Amino acid sequence: MFARAFRELKVPLGVPSEVALLPTDLTEIRPLERRVDTLLRFTTPAGRFLLLVEAQGECDPDKPSAWTYYLAHAHAKYRLPAVLLVVCHDRGTAAWAAQTAQIGPSFWAGSLTMSPLVLGPDNVPVVTDPALAADDVPLATLSAMTHAKDPSIDAILKSLAAALRGIDEEDAHIFAELTELGLGNAQAAETWRHMMTLDPAFFRSETSQRLRAEGRAEGETSEVVRSILDILDVRSIEVPPDAHVRITSCDDLDKLRSWLRRSATVTSAAELFEA
Repeated sequence: MFARAFRELKVPLGVPSEVALLPTDLTEIRPLERRVDTLLRFTTPAGRFLLLVEAQGECDPDKPSAWTYYLAHAHAKYRLPAVLLVVCHDRGTAAWAAQTAQIGPSFWAGSLTMSPLVLGPDNVPVVTDPALAADDVPLATLSAMTHAKDPSIDAILKSLAAALRGIDEEDAHIFAELTELGLGNAQAAETWRHMMTLDPAFFRSETSQRLRAEGRAEGETSEVVRSILDILDVRSIEVPPDAHVRITSCDDLDKLRSWLRRSATVTSAAELFEA
C-alpha cells in the first residue's frame, strides 16, 4: 500500500522485496549521554536561535549522525531554530566536516539533512601579533582554536594570553575557557592550561580587583544576615515576612552589624529596626 502511495506521489521507490514492522516506541530505555561542547542561545532583531559549537580534531564517521541528533533534540527541546558550528584543527578535518549529511534514503534525501558551518585553517587567519590579538580578542581566540596543529600555535597562544590580560577578568575567563574547549584533545590544550597556570600576572586589572572586593563584601553581608536570623531562631523570636525581607535585602554592612548586636537582646524582630 505504501509503495503504491509512493508511486502516486511520483517518488522513485522500487517494489520492495520485504517490509518489516518495527516497534513504534522510540523512547530511550537506557541512559545515553549526548553532550555538545557548547550550546548558546542568540537573540537578534530577526528572532532567537540556538548555536551548537563542536570542536573536532579529526574525522569521525560517527559524528555526522550525532550532530544531526544534537540539532534535532535541541530544536525539539527549546522550540528554536538551531545551527551547528564545527571548529576544526586542520584542513582535512574541516573539508570532511563541511559535507552535508543526509539521513534520508537516496530517493528522498530531503527527509533530514545536516549541513554545519565550519571554521578551520582555511577561513581563519593566523594571529601571532600581540597588537592584533589585543585589538580583536575574538579573532585571536578563533585563531588558537583552528590552528591548534599549526607550527605557530605557541606564538598564537602567547599573543592571546597577552591580549586577555588587557580586558575585563570575567570576559577573559570566558575567552580562556572557550579556547580550552576549542583546542579539544590537541597537545596545544595542555600548553594553554600550563600557560594559564604559570602566569602570575594574569587577570590583574582594576576591574578584576573591584569585582573581587565586591565578592568579599557580598559574602560578609550574607554571613551577617544568616547570623541575625540564626540568633533570632535560637531565641524563639518570630520573624514576620516583612521583617525577614528587610533583613535579607539589606546590603548596608554597618546597619546589619547593628542589627546583629541587637538580635541578642531584643524581645521582638521589630525592635531590631528601632533607632
